[in-house]
Amino acid sequence: MAWFGKSDAATKKAKKASLGRGQKRRRVKPLWRGPLFVAGFVLALAGSASATGWWVWQSGWVQTTSERARWMIIAGAAKTGFSVREIFVEGRFETPRKSLLKALRLERGAPILAFDPQAARERVEALPWVRQAVIERQLPDVVHLQLNERRPMALWQRGGKFSLIDTNGELIPLKDVSNYTNLIVVIGKDAPRHAAVLFEVLATEPKLAGRVKAAVRVGARRWNLHLNNKIKIQLPEDDPGAAWSHLAELDQKHALLARNLISVDLRLADRIVIRKVKKGTPDEKFDIVPNLPKRKQQPKTRPFNRPNRHPGGRLISERDT
Repeated sequence: MAWFGKSDAATKKAKKASLGRGQKRRRVKPLWRGPLFVAGFVLALAGSASATGWWVWQSGWVQTTSERARWMIIAGAAKTGFSVREIFVEGRFETPRKSLLKALRLERGAPILAFDPQAARERVEALPWVRQAVIERQLPDVVHLQLNERRPMALWQRGGKFSLIDTNGELIPLKDVSNYTNLIVVIGKDAPRHAAVLFEVLATEPKLAGRVKAAVRVGARRWNLHLNNKIKIQLPEDDPGAAWSHLAELDQKHALLARNLISVDLRLADRIVIRKVKKGTPDEKFDIVPNLPKRKQQPKTRPFNRPNRHPGGRLISERDT
């Protein structure tokens, strides 16, 4: 029995050895093919590429190369006809031609693709008369401008100096306003802001409005008008339009403002107080005239004055204009 058991164990051991010789040996992967090594290599490669790209970007090589390519394209396009041939403008009435061309920084023959309309618009809108500008490139060879200019309304007197204001009550930054002395002078801290409303009232009686030389804002509430014959008209705070129309009717019927008057006070609703000079004396004399009954006034329609516009605008790129 002992022999049998020993023989059986040896037999099993020999059998296992014979089976092991028939199988393939397991291959061991090298370290450089492992997943950790591959991942690390990829990260290192990416980091190196990023560092190289950052250095290239910081050195300006990319920008310089792209800028050179851009100018090569622009120069090539200019040779094929993409250059400025004409500059047209609409809405230019006060802006000098030379100032406009200087702000555009554009000459005939310049590459039109190199022209930056946005930058040019900012420069043009910085001009004193320009409120808003639209600038377009009309390929291949035309630049078109549409200007919205300020409209002068009055001269604002403050501290002995005169400034030109537009219809929005904003200052027009001109150094010399001597060409606009025919405009009404407004006086008062808040006069520019309220002048447009006053001028709408005056426009209802254009003949009488033509005699107004100055308007003084009183107490930030109402206006005193000074006519060309030195008569002072004191308008009321409430409903100055009705008082202005009553004054025009009185002047038309009785030639009121042709008399030797000092002032006409329209601040009272039921009467007009007139101050005039006595003949031969410097003393003042007061007359009280009943005010005309108020009546409903029909709204006056104004004609729409559209400025002369040409379909293509005016040509400003000619050298002899």
